[in-house]
Amino acid sequence: MTVTSTSRPTPPPPAAAPQEALPTTLRRNAPLVPTDSAASRALAAVIAILTFLAALCAGAAEIVASSADQWQGTVAQEVTIQIRPNPGRDLDADVAKAEALAKATPGIAATRVFSKAEAERLLEPWLGSGLDLSDLPVPRLVTLRLADAGPPDLKPLRAALGEALPGVASLDDHALWLRRLSTMANAFVGVGVGLVALVLVATGLAVVFATRGAMAGNREVVEVLHFVGADDDFIARAFQRRFFRLGLRGGVIGSAAALAAFALAGFVARAWQSGPAGEEIEALFGAFHIGWRGYASVLLIGVIASVVTGIVSRLTVRRFLA
Repeated sequence: MTVTSTSRPTPPPPAAAPQEALPTTLRRNAPLVPTDSAASRALAAVIAILTFLAALCAGAAEIVASSADQWQGTVAQEVTIQIRPNPGRDLDADVAKAEALAKATPGIAATRVFSKAEAERLLEPWLGSGLDLSDLPVPRLVTLRLADAGPPDLKPLRAALGEALPGVASLDDHALWLRRLSTMANAFVGVGVGLVALVLVATGLAVVFATRGAMAGNREVVEVLHFVGADDDFIARAFQRRFFRLGLRGGVIGSAAALAAFALAGFVARAWQSGPAGEEIEALFGAFHIGWRGYASVLLIGVIASVVTGIVSRLTVRRFLA
């Protein structure tokens, strides 16, 4: 007798649950700290804005420092003899005698005598134009351009002026103005450096709060990683890599925006150069050209912002897990 055995059909394996049904942080190959979330984009925007402000401060400090160096170089190459009017003396003769003494001094490359009208015109910024200054005892000036070989010894000239024109002529080497200018420039640069440091501190604080928020939102993932044997250093490196990329993105955007702002300011300054306002701006700040040191400072701030972001996030994670 033949026995025919009928095998029961094997049921198909249960269909795997679609990956899309899992939470975002538990999907396969999902990063521990997602960088495309709204919070990540907001943090990158904050870092870009702070980097932009820090780069502007650094570039402005570089412009002031460069302009101050140019001013100091220009002022240091000239000295001035002031001849005051004195009753009973011929002012023009005193001016000619002072000029002759200056020309006979070694180290003086050229001299220039300001006429009475030119001397009165120098007072217009303080007294205004259209005034009759003929009755005022306006001093006459003789400017001396120093030779490029080095600063000469002006003590003999000062002594000669004191003997030939006592109480009338005085020599001004602008040392007081140079010290004030140097102090002002150093103070401005110090303020710029302080503002850059404050902006970087603000960047670090923003990263601290963002990292703690990311840790709180990924608490289950962190617990699972601990359960399967991942140590705190592994988790901290994951957060550091992700936040470093966010910081690098924000730093690049902020630095590029700062460079574009300086380029636009230079274009506007060149466009206004023909007018009186443009001439004054160029005399004070130059052509808004920050030079290679300025460009290096702006780019360095972008790199520092990304490095600070990565380091602060790592330290925050280690402190959170401790």
